[in-house]
Amino acid sequence: MRFRRYALLLGVLLTSLFLLTVQTRGGGPTRAADLLALALNPVQSVLAKIHRGALGTWHTFTDWRTIRGENAVLRADNERLRIQSLQVHETDQENRRLRRLLALRDRLPLTTLTGEIIGREGGGWARSLTINRGRADGIALQMPAIVPEGLVGRVAQVRPGASVVQLLNDPTSTVGAVVQRTRTAGLVEGEPSGGLRFKFMARDGAGVTAGDLIVTSGVGTLFPKGIPVGRVTAIEDKGSALFHFAVVAPAVDFARVEEILLLTGQSTQDVAGLFIPGG
Repeated sequence: MRFRRYALLLGVLLTSLFLLTVQTRGGGPTRAADLLALALNPVQSVLAKIHRGALGTWHTFTDWRTIRGENAVLRADNERLRIQSLQVHETDQENRRLRRLLALRDRLPLTTLTGEIIGREGGGWARSLTINRGRADGIALQMPAIVPEGLVGRVAQVRPGASVVQLLNDPTSTVGAVVQRTRTAGLVEGEPSGGLRFKFMARDGAGVTAGDLIVTSGVGTLFPKGIPVGRVTAIEDKGSALFHFAVVAPAVDFARVEEILLLTGQSTQDVAGLFIPGG
């Protein structure tokens, strides 16, 4: 068997050599050469297609790897730029808030101290903000807290490095107030639902309507006169009852407060014109 294999291989080699010799001596194509080409051309065509297909597959693979790497770089760059954009937007928003707060401070006829919100309590009955100012900064109980839109609340607790500000919508909060247009006096009270209501004498409340601005009355020494508290959205008519109530939308969005002004001095001047009710 081994001898037959060697003999067959030798025969193929000799035949090929003979055909090549005949083709060379003839100076041109011969019938044998034509037959050989006819036999080999399909094989060569298949091999060429396989070669082209392999090259195409390889190029596709290398292009895919390149594109995949470029996409990863582009995604990383896009994420980095998105984060930078958010940081720039946040910085811009903070600068806008601080400029408005400082502008209000410069207009007010009393001394103030800025504070930053570092904690919130909005669950259950308690509604408060924790600020980064405390006993060491000269903070005292009952100091009013304001923002450019209006009244936020008052200091309820003072600690060495922080203080707790009770919000207007806390159920235990009450503030003396008046309807700016009609001068109807009453009390703004916090509600368990998180809203506000204005309690006023029935005989004094004629003409109070939705849209009226409620401001601090200035009675007593706690809150200066004219700080916006909120706007009337509805009247609860109790008929012949001694008191009526108005539903009030707060002038301040408590959930979005991030910096405040603490009023460290007192003034009897009406400061209503210095605020920006509703925004």
